Amino acid sequence: MIRTVPETGSTNADLLDALREGDPLREGDWLVADRQISGRGRQGRGWHDGHGNFMGSTIVRNQPGQPPAYTLSLLTAVALFDTLQTLLPTLHGLVLKWPNDLLIGDAKLSGILLEAERDAVVIGIGVNLVSAPELPDRKSAALTQFGPAPDRDAFAESLAAHFAGELDRWRTYGLEPLIHTWNAASMAKGTPLSVHEPNGGRVSGHFDGLQPDGSMRLRLADGTTRVIHAGDVMLAP
Repeated sequence: MIRTVPETGSTNADLLDALREGDPLREGDWLVADRQISGRGRQGRGWHDGHGNFMGSTIVRNQPGQPPAYTLSLLTAVALFDTLQTLLPTLHGLVLKWPNDLLIGDAKLSGILLEAERDAVVIGIGVNLVSAPELPDRKSAALTQFGPAPDRDAFAESLAAHFAGELDRWRTYGLEPLIHTWNAASMAKGTPLSVHEPNGGRVSGHFDGLQPDGSMRLRLADGTTRVIHAGDVMLAP
């Protein structure tokens, strides 16, 4: 079920509050907003509230034996990629950037935010269907810059279906197929990157694919490889 509201602070915050209050939210249900007045992204960033863009959230319940919850960011990115490939088969230049960005060329098209609460993970998704913000530290883009954008509600239906399919494969077959699919849709190996690590450090290198656990390999200038488990990854100039 996809429930649409005309305005809210944040669809993620709404689902987190519902979980805290004991609401038996179901997997497969989505909350989508026409407008968010307090939308947020990773690391406390705000998220652009553009009319006609997609802003929505869903939940995944933790189950014994399933892959680590943090890899849901990779799963969500793949579902987004497949949704746009299905709805806009002539759109070129879509690539995934670790850990959870969808780019068109070198510009950010979407964002994903994971937040844990009790036995569930709330997954928030924002996609620039019709408009994109001016960002201080990176390029951004909207689909309307490249042609007609899909209808928001049609996009939501397609995304929900692709997400459900990826979630079932993730639980049934584990990480290996997901990593393979993610790598096939990712930026090219050798793409120069700059990583701001959680400890405040910064390291530069070239993208070298993913580890089996979903972490990123960064090839350094001296030929060694550093495995990145967390950080803010930027395309290097």
